[in-house]
Amino acid sequence: MSRQQMTFRAIEVGDGGDGRWAAHAQPLWPVAEGWLTEEGRTPEGADRARELFETHMPELVPVLDRLAGQLDRPGGDTFLTLTALRPFFSGCTQIGRDGTLLRNYDYHPDACESTIASSHFLRPVIGMQEAGWGLLDGMNDAGLAISLTFGGRYVHGTGFAVPLVLRYLLETCDTVDEAIGRLRSLPIAIPQNVTLVDSDRAVTVFVGPDIPLTEAPDACAANHQHLPVPDEQERFSRTQERLRTVRAMGTDVAAMLKPPLYQYAYDEWLGTVYTAHYRPSEGRVTYHWPAVSWEQSFDAFTPGSRTVTVGQADGSG
Repeated sequence: MSRQQMTFRAIEVGDGGDGRWAAHAQPLWPVAEGWLTEEGRTPEGADRARELFETHMPELVPVLDRLAGQLDRPGGDTFLTLTALRPFFSGCTQIGRDGTLLRNYDYHPDACESTIASSHFLRPVIGMQEAGWGLLDGMNDAGLAISLTFGGRYVHGTGFAVPLVLRYLLETCDTVDEAIGRLRSLPIAIPQNVTLVDSDRAVTVFVGPDIPLTEAPDACAANHQHLPVPDEQERFSRTQERLRTVRAMGTDVAAMLKPPLYQYAYDEWLGTVYTAHYRPSEGRVTYHWPAVSWEQSFDAFTPGSRTVTVGQADGSG
């Protein structure tokens, strides 16, 4: 893939009730609607999605209703439960260490929402938004930061798309231990690796529809959960190579912006589209690209946009 431009936006949505969230979300609906499963389009499927949400995320029910009422689209409330979506798979590398969380998000540039959202649904949260109100990574005002990577196994079950799980944990938890406790009881639709950081602890856990929550050996993650990794998967994703590298390099932003951690396989949906460096105890995050960075914080969140370049010239690597 040749170089490609992406525009990232930073938006403030408050509690989701004053129209700012809806102004951003409504134009996304034609794409989002296509994510719904056939079951989710039926009355029975919608009822099951609502029941699952009410059972496992009761604190967010008022927020769901507030957002769905503004979205005002058939199936919008079911979509926002993020329990009736077609599975999606991404790349990513991440590490938590010394109170910081550093990650590369790898996907296709055209398929990213590319939105940094500052919200106050239940409490102040800043993160990279996906699927309307889910988060790929984020932090809250208690000093907790969380990030996700795909777990590398193509299985699918009943449960939540993990971006909403990250939203839920950041809205309701103060610490890593509290978040892990809640995460143990949440059904997750596809295998995911979740890295959590606060001022006292950093840990990665493996979750999925077919396994219990399992702590990883350290607070690093790429795109596998179990060993050995099949040779074909390693050739395609370089997951073990990336994990070895991030373990060795630690929370080094410069290393994240170079191969093998920075990936160029955009046509295979495995190219790096942004790097995020969270310092949750300070309430700050910096998003990095090879030629530009953008800092946001709870004290000084700045709405706006940045157009960045990802990819590389054909034949250059």
